[in-house]
Amino acid sequence: MSLRVGDPAEIGGYPLEARLGSGGMGTVFLARTSSGRPVAIKLIHQQFASDEEFRIRFRQEVAAARRVSGAFTAAVVDAAPEAEQPWMATTYIEGQTLAQRIAAEGPLGGAELRRLAIGLAEALRDIHRVGVVHRDLKPSNVVLSPEGPRVIDFGISRAADQQTLTMTGRVIGTPPFMSPEQLQAPRGVGPRSDVFSLGTLLVYAATGHGPFDADSPYLTAYQVVHEEPSLGVVPEALRAVVEPCLEKEPEGRPTADELLVLLRDLPDDLGGTGVHESGAGRTRDMITQHHVTQDTPPPAAPSSSAPPPAAPSDPLAGAAAGSADTSAGRRLRSRWRPVLAAAVAVAAIGGGVAALKAGNAGGGGDGDKGAGVAASAAPLPDGFGPWRRTVLGGREDIPDELRCVTHGDALFCGGGGVVAARIKPEDGSRVWTAKSPGVPVQGTHLIGATDDTVLGYRFAAEDAPQDPPSEVVAFDADDGRELWSVPSGAQSMAVTGRSRDAMVAGSAVVTVDASNSRFEARDAHSGEVAWTTSFPEGTQCAPVPAGPRFFAMCATDTEVDASEVRNPTLRPVDRTSGTWGSPIAVDGPAVPMGVRDGSLVLLQEHLEGAALTGYDGMARIDPVSGKVTYSRLDRTYAGTPGMADGVVYVAGQAGLVTALDPTTGREKWTRQTGVEGASGPVAGSGALYFSSATGRVVALSPNSGKPLWTTDPQVDGLTGEQGASPRVTVAGRVVVVAAAGNTLFAFDTQKPPKSG
Repeated sequence: MSLRVGDPAEIGGYPLEARLGSGGMGTVFLARTSSGRPVAIKLIHQQFASDEEFRIRFRQEVAAARRVSGAFTAAVVDAAPEAEQPWMATTYIEGQTLAQRIAAEGPLGGAELRRLAIGLAEALRDIHRVGVVHRDLKPSNVVLSPEGPRVIDFGISRAADQQTLTMTGRVIGTPPFMSPEQLQAPRGVGPRSDVFSLGTLLVYAATGHGPFDADSPYLTAYQVVHEEPSLGVVPEALRAVVEPCLEKEPEGRPTADELLVLLRDLPDDLGGTGVHESGAGRTRDMITQHHVTQDTPPPAAPSSSAPPPAAPSDPLAGAAAGSADTSAGRRLRSRWRPVLAAAVAVAAIGGGVAALKAGNAGGGGDGDKGAGVAASAAPLPDGFGPWRRTVLGGREDIPDELRCVTHGDALFCGGGGVVAARIKPEDGSRVWTAKSPGVPVQGTHLIGATDDTVLGYRFAAEDAPQDPPSEVVAFDADDGRELWSVPSGAQSMAVTGRSRDAMVAGSAVVTVDASNSRFEARDAHSGEVAWTTSFPEGTQCAPVPAGPRFFAMCATDTEVDASEVRNPTLRPVDRTSGTWGSPIAVDGPAVPMGVRDGSLVLLQEHLEGAALTGYDGMARIDPVSGKVTYSRLDRTYAGTPGMADGVVYVAGQAGLVTALDPTTGREKWTRQTGVEGASGPVAGSGALYFSSATGRVVALSPNSGKPLWTTDPQVDGLTGEQGASPRVTVAGRVVVVAAAGNTLFAFDTQKPPKSG
């Protein structure tokens, strides 16, 4: 929608491009940051600017939106609640609202409805976990983005630990989607009010009308408070879950976490209502045009694969089969709390292990020669079956995330509270585990493995100040016996943007000493020192592997202390003697990626002030001649970078993956995926793999980026993380995935878990 006469040319220094929509409180514009990133700016109507009561509400909206910024909401970019005409800028989200989708195409059904339900429950879970209650969850406040549903507009939200603002003489909200307590006693509204609203919204999504529709808002409000919901045409399986959400008393409803468990038990095929007329029976929801584009592809909301069917004697059998008949649905409404408790108990008894549903690779017909995952002829380990395991660390209060490597037929994992563990790739059972008692450095994982040795990091416990804060520890690969340890430095993140204070080099390991003043090379198994070499005076360095060579990336003490490394220097280091080569100056800041045609490739960071906004250039360094070649990128790419098979990839927070040619800096292809906050890539079995902390994995064709298959999330985890190292390890036909909570799971690349 074009700008209108009288619209401002810019807001807060952001040039406006278009008008996205207008509502009762304000107008939303499309604008761009100085780096070219699109944002949506909500400008409050002038008549409210002098209303102090309204300004308080708007400040509350900005604070709430900042608090919940994440994968399921529009992150706040900037705001000026005290401006003469208040405004707030958020991430621009493409997509129709749920209200527009239902009006144009009718109710949702089947897997699409299930994905929406799970995605919105995950959104509420994350909103509530940071202590915010939305209080206005309705179809026009749900955007169906290509990456999944997004909850927007926190205009009447509040922090759960604050008093609700009293708006004199006004009931604030949208009656068809408000909870009874919101209509009767707004000061008592808590998180379960949002659960009630979600229940009404899911009925609307499944049928095209709400469960309390009436001829006027007043009658609707009366029915919300006093009458039973109308659920006659809601698919039976969904009805069994929605009913407890619509209990009149808040304590009778599930929490968002509990609701998510119930939704994940739903079958893939929820059925439909048969109502497909455009807008049939729609509620009188006030549609706010927000972040709207035409011809939006159908949403790809996150969902979770269902657990295996319960045995007849399992107390969960009734809940898992809640869609079988109406009597099961009625039982679930009154029994959902005991059922959930039973689910937790069963998970505890089973060690948290759930079978993964296996299906075919899907996504065939790629047309890319050699790109099909099914083309791999690598054998599976004897006795292999899909598995899932949790590897406990030394500190239960640390949300660890492991990383794994393979060496021969062995799998080794470590990170955070786990120094190292040997895992059987065929079934996930542990051969041995070594734990770390202290608080780990973020992003520090397993160092690596040789033929007979595994190396990791150990951090001292807080009550053991006499121990080295950080150590490199070596273990016998067969039995986990500790061989030796040495205190280690921990400044590599400041120098290279990566936590790598040690690296495996053949049968040796190169470490940084505890004083951050020199490299030390040792035989990995015996610990015998082969050589040491001091850093250039006034600098601190970190090792950077580059194929058969390695570099020292160095920065001045001043830059490291200020956490602003703008002018790094690279020096080749001889692996056998530790001899330094000539220094190579690099236009920084830059992050090492890998090797292409013998040259080290770095991505140049784009900063706005001290904030990293993405990557806008590449540098290639010839280790023999010392020549540096630079390429500017077409634009600034934001996200998590990685490199595989000589190609650089950037995975955006919202799931967009871009392939870049390191030789020219040009874009090879770009592909939107449904895996948010993904790290990667890892190449193997004819595919590229990206995954998030939730354990969701996408396999892409290396030639075109075409998705071969995508799995569902496996665990709860943050999907907004950027800069994480790859979580996938490929061993022949087996993919091993590390996820939040020290969860590992594995499956056959030819039979990935079905997404549903």
